Amino acid sequence: MAAEDRLRTYRGRRDFGRTREPSGQAPPAGAGERPRFVVQIHDARRMHFDFRLQVGGVLRSWSVPKGPSADPADKRLAVPTEDHPLAYEHFEGVIPKGEYGGGTVIVWDRGTYEPLSHDRRGRPVDFAESLERGHATFRLHGAKLRGEYALTRFRGGGADEEEAWLLVRKGAARPAGHGTPDPRRARSVRTGRTLAQVAAGAD
Repeated sequence: MAAEDRLRTYRGRRDFGRTREPSGQAPPAGAGERPRFVVQIHDARRMHFDFRLQVGGVLRSWSVPKGPSADPADKRLAVPTEDHPLAYEHFEGVIPKGEYGGGTVIVWDRGTYEPLSHDRRGRPVDFAESLERGHATFRLHGAKLRGEYALTRFRGGGADEEEAWLLVRKGAARPAGHGTPDPRRARSVRTGRTLAQVAAGAD
């Protein structure tokens, strides 16, 4: 499916005359460049983290209530949301009340990732295909998140069932305190601001 088609749900839910969220795409990555990822803290009706991976010209997105963790012992629920445009990687600000997802957004982490998915014989598998199959592994190269992670679908999302995934850090267990920090005290890797400062319009 083309990126423009994948963004129909995203665009249909938003009034771009009111929200400053991007309606279009950022320039595509150059040849040989690694795909991008971004994690945003979203203080909406319920506080959560939005985890987004660049796949096929869009940002495939999951809502992660407790946020990604650097501790392999933590299994984080990740609920798929609509695809977002690539330009959303840079979005930080306040979505007006009454708009879809109204609330404050900061860029908690961003960087690149390496697809690591492979079949049982060890052969690489296209990353989009691995997501369709329900299991994808990748290595993050961010300011805060680094190392190998996996997304695994554990609930199929039938007519009466919401699709759900787990986001897990792979590797050896880490000492306590390596989980996700308090989102209200976290600072943006883009501007250094907290949610409260962005909401107040601080420079």
